[in-house]
Amino acid sequence: MESEKRAELESFLEILPPVDFCCIYGSNLHQNNLDKTSMIDYIIGVQDPQQWHTENLNMNQNHYASWMVHLGGARLITNIADDIGVGVHFNPFVAYNDKTFKYGVVRMHDLIQDILGWERYYLGGRLQKPVHILVDNLDIENMNCVNLKAATSAALLLLPSKFSEACFFLIFQTFPVQKHGTYILLCMQEQLYAKICSLSYMGDLRMLFAEDRNKVKKIVQGQFNLFQTMYKPFLEEYAAKDLLRLSLSGDNEVNITQDCGLSTSCSLVSSLPQTFRSQMGIKLGEKKIFDESGRTVRELVITSKEEAAECMQKLLRRKVMVSSARQAVAGLMTVGVVHGFRYLGSKMRKAWKSWM
Repeated sequence: MESEKRAELESFLEILPPVDFCCIYGSNLHQNNLDKTSMIDYIIGVQDPQQWHTENLNMNQNHYASWMVHLGGARLITNIADDIGVGVHFNPFVAYNDKTFKYGVVRMHDLIQDILGWERYYLGGRLQKPVHILVDNLDIENMNCVNLKAATSAALLLLPSKFSEACFFLIFQTFPVQKHGTYILLCMQEQLYAKICSLSYMGDLRMLFAEDRNKVKKIVQGQFNLFQTMYKPFLEEYAAKDLLRLSLSGDNEVNITQDCGLSTSCSLVSSLPQTFRSQMGIKLGEKKIFDESGRTVRELVITSKEEAAECMQKLLRRKVMVSSARQAVAGLMTVGVVHGFRYLGSKMRKAWKSWM
């Protein structure tokens, strides 16, 4: 990101209380000229949301719905976010320097839990897509690598054994992964990133009526190089382990083949968050085994890749459905009727355009 644009985006934080984490997400992240008509989206992490909102109400009371300010203030704002929503309070349509901003405030503990454990799979899903980090006091960027690797594994579980350039488009890149004296040419393609991107939209109620039906495709195509950069280390790792293989068909079409054997499927599942695997264990069953140190650990009982993928998909869909519904209700309550219908209206217009 250009230093001038970064400075412009960082300047918005100067009117807010101090934060421990801040990133920008969404399509506006990559626009050179930010305009008044589109919102710039921020995720802000703080240690104590109630204390932070108390300070922010003193500085920026106009960012909040008036009824919340007068009826309960910071305590009510935080309680609605925690008890009705998924721990995030959004302030949309904030005007600053001839631009419009939306920022969501989350407790750092909740953000970390969602990144590492997919507890609600809300912000964790957003951080599986390209973002630009402005503040990172707790090294969330490095912590998020666990989240990205888990997303890669989840996507591979859902993809077929072979996917080729016929699926959207294909880009080749050679990675210096030494294997038996040869270099592996790792083939990275849009289908994989589209599957990763779609994980956090499975079950999202907004996709039924308030989101662009081509949203996933547009996100991936518009930020393809950033997806490559984000996921390159994990694809290199899987290629080095022979979990992904490159092949040429008779008509010189390049295919990527992944090992769909039980051992590989178990390896992919093992990269999913521990708490999420425990939830899968309730459905699939678990067995006790001894690890290298002699300790007893629980391992999922998996009979096939298809079984593991179906179980994982059902759990993700349910998490996303519940989280999106809770956040939608909390959002309508906290932003007020006018802003709520204004935001919903803009989303629905985009959705109808994509369907038409």
